Amino acid sequence: MTTTIALSEPTRDKLKTYGRKGETYDQIVSRMMEIVDRELYMREVHRRLEEKEKFIPLDELE
Repeated sequence: MTTTIALSEPTRDKLKTYGRKGETYDQIVSRMMEIVDRELYMREVHRRLEEKEKFIPLDELE
């Protein structure tokens, strides 16, 4: 099933710049969402490690 999402022309044009050759808008948006999900996950992991005080910042490893 597909749906239509209304975008302004500037937003559509900007979205195109994130795409790869032959990639659909659906593929572009899906890839972007995966990137955001990974980054949010990594931030949460980092936050939890800091709470446990098992995390040592890289600049303190010397």
